Amino acid sequence: MAMKDYEFWFVVGSQFLYGPEVLATVSKRAEEMCAKMNKGGKLPCRIVYKTTVKTSEDATDTIIAANADPTCAGIITWCHTFSPSKMWLTGLKLLQKPYCHFATQYNREIPDTEIDMDFMNLNQAAHGDREHGFIAARLRTPRKVIAGYWQDAPVQARLGDWMRVAVGVAVSKSLKVMRYGDNMRNVAVTEGDKILVQEKLGWQVNTWPVGKLVEYINAVTDKEVDALMAEYKKLYTFNTKNLASVRYQAKEEIAMKKMLDAEGCRAFTNTFEDLYGMEQLPGLASQRLMAQGYGYGGEGDWKVSAMTAVIKAMAEGKKGGTAFMEDYTYHLAKGKEYSLGAHMLEVCPTVAAGKPKIEVHPLGIGGKADPARLVFEGRAGKAIVVSLVDMGGRLRMIVQDIECIKPIMKMPNLPVARVMWRAMPDLTTGVECWVTAGGAHHTTLTYDVTAEQMRDFARIMGLEFVHITKETTVEGLEHELFLNDLAWKLR
Repeated sequence: MAMKDYEFWFVVGSQFLYGPEVLATVSKRAEEMCAKMNKGGKLPCRIVYKTTVKTSEDATDTIIAANADPTCAGIITWCHTFSPSKMWLTGLKLLQKPYCHFATQYNREIPDTEIDMDFMNLNQAAHGDREHGFIAARLRTPRKVIAGYWQDAPVQARLGDWMRVAVGVAVSKSLKVMRYGDNMRNVAVTEGDKILVQEKLGWQVNTWPVGKLVEYINAVTDKEVDALMAEYKKLYTFNTKNLASVRYQAKEEIAMKKMLDAEGCRAFTNTFEDLYGMEQLPGLASQRLMAQGYGYGGEGDWKVSAMTAVIKAMAEGKKGGTAFMEDYTYHLAKGKEYSLGAHMLEVCPTVAAGKPKIEVHPLGIGGKADPARLVFEGRAGKAIVVSLVDMGGRLRMIVQDIECIKPIMKMPNLPVARVMWRAMPDLTTGVECWVTAGGAHHTTLTYDVTAEQMRDFARIMGLEFVHITKETTVEGLEHELFLNDLAWKLR
């Protein structure tokens, strides 16, 4: 399902105390609010007024229906009047979809000369939302609370950001990852508990033989390759005469896409240690598939592959870009401390600052023919890098704020895509914090999804969340990790 295929249910709270006239007004206003917010241009999905909850049965039946509807990505609640929260208790205990409590009110201002007890009885959001908020706090129900006037663009933008997170949750819960072969030998951080991950995040992580992929590659026709080569020529600059290498990458792209789609997989991994029967490690092919929304992880890193697919789904329609990334080396000149991110071949071209070039160069590992790849510089701008690691019994998400820059040097002999950035709060402190938290060398870099959205995702999914910002200190982070360890041991 694409972003536009999902909807969010607007569930309003009230009760029978105020009479049928008030309840009719509540429903009419809820419909008006949904219609205007849908036309505001800030929401990536449609918000649908579903019902006004007046009894425990209303709340429970609505939530059960939301759980069962695959097009419903989450519920948004608002208590126009006073809605006794015990009526929500049973339903909220059953809730399986993301949940946002929208603390707003229909009117922007208090009408000085018109306010009377009739107005007060009808407009009790300040009263009702506090009652409603208590029961979710009491139940420890994960939720997003957004307060503000519903017609204000920044408030709608925050609601839209949360909607994207909820869609990411929906994608995550049905995500399948295809592993071509296993992890790179002896690497620890790319390992993990696949049962725990499927329980918490929904990811189904399984292995398919490389030999099966080779069968798909061998079945690709020249006509299919010619059509894809024509697409390459429109999108990229050819900086190679080795067209045979590029054509083989086209065969790999076509074959992997067919195999992924046949199995319903949205993410994949491979490793240069297992290329049996293949002529090249997929470089250009992997980059192209990522640009189409598939997640990828090098050396068998299925966690970063799946995380990249989820973040790409959350960022659908945005233009900044999201890519599989790896910190490669540092520039430690005083006052100009930067990290250089790259990978052997596979950085997604959605983060490119200009038109990528197709080049062919030796790889040096894997023992196969020289692979074609896209070479480019990443764009400047604020971004984050995200790492998901298995801490044994729990998953930790580490997010670091970064500021990408135009690379300060040409690096003419580096034949890979590259991104250069300033890590927060500074390079050395940021490295110390990242290493202290156990962050992996593989990450997902995104210009489109924010740290707040990843915090919301972690809250919904029950993940430990660590955020390295411009304010973070090593001492403060160590204290936070210590308290996190204690808290998670008590769960």
